[in-house]
Amino acid sequence: MSTSSARAVRAGRRTVDIHRPDKVLFPEDGITKADLAAYYRAVAPHMLPHLRGRPLMLERLPDGIGGPRFMQKDTPAGYPDWVHRVEVAKEGGTVTHTVCDDTATLVHLADQACVTLHRWQSRTGHLETPDRMVFDLDPAGDDFDAVRRAAHRLGELLDALRLPSTLMTTGSRGLHVIVPLDGQSDFDEVRAFAHDVAATLAAAHPRELTTAARKQARGDRLYLDVQRNGYAQTAVAPYSVRARPGAPVATPLRWDQLDDPATHARRWTVATALEQARSGPWDGSTARPRALGPARRRLDALR
Repeated sequence: MSTSSARAVRAGRRTVDIHRPDKVLFPEDGITKADLAAYYRAVAPHMLPHLRGRPLMLERLPDGIGGPRFMQKDTPAGYPDWVHRVEVAKEGGTVTHTVCDDTATLVHLADQACVTLHRWQSRTGHLETPDRMVFDLDPAGDDFDAVRRAAHRLGELLDALRLPSTLMTTGSRGLHVIVPLDGQSDFDEVRAFAHDVAATLAAAHPRELTTAARKQARGDRLYLDVQRNGYAQTAVAPYSVRARPGAPVATPLRWDQLDDPATHARRWTVATALEQARSGPWDGSTARPRALGPARRRLDALR
C-alpha cells in the first residue's frame, strides 16, 4: 500500500510504489525520481524488446547525479519476487543478474534510482552466444564529425559484408553501430570478427582511425572499440537515461538522420527520445539477424 512518502504507479498488470517521488536526481534540470519513472513507463513499449531476456548491469545513484554512484550486478534480496533473475557464471562463482522483462520491473528499477541500464549482448538460455555485435565510436576530443565519418565508413564496410547495421547515440559523445546476429557464434568468434572489421577499416584510414587500446597510442585518432563483445561485457541499452547533466538519452537513430544538421544540434533528452521512439520503428527492431560465417569469408577476401 502507498504511504505519504510513496506514489503508486500503474505499470502494466501491476502497481509499483515510487518511494520519495519528489527526490531530485538531476538538480540542474529539476528531474525527480517520479519523472524518471514516468519516462521509463512511457518508453517501455519501445525499450523492452531490447531488454527482455538479457542480464543487466544497473547504474544506481540513490542521491542523484551529484552523489555517489555504483554499478549493480547482483540482484538485491529485497527486490519483488516477480522481478526476473538469471544466475550466470563468473570467475570463482556465480552472480544473479536482474532481467527486465516487463514495464513493472522497469518502473521498479527507476524507484531504486537505477538511472542507466546496461545490457548483455546475449540472452538467458543462450548466454555464451551473443545475438548482437557492437562497435563503440568515441572521438578523441569533442569532434562529432569524426564520429559521423567513422560511422558512415563502418556502415559501408558492413554493407559490403552483407551485414545489416543500426545506429544509436550513446547519450555521451559518441555512437554505437550495432549488428544483429543469429546467435550461432560464441563470444570469442564475434569479438575476433569485430576486431578484424575494425582493423580493416583502420588500415584504410590510418590517419583518422585506430584499434589501439592504449590511449597514449591513439593520438587524435578515433578509437574503434570492440571490447563490448566479450562474455559478461555490457553496452548501454537503447532509450536509457545517462547520469549526466541534462539527462541525455541513448537514442536510436535511422541512418538517414546521421547527416541531418538537426540531429547534430539536438540534445537527445527524455522528451526528444520519446518523440523519436514514437516516430516509427527503429532499424534495430526490424533488421533480420545474420550469420557470421558468410561475412567472415567476405571479409577475408577483402583483406
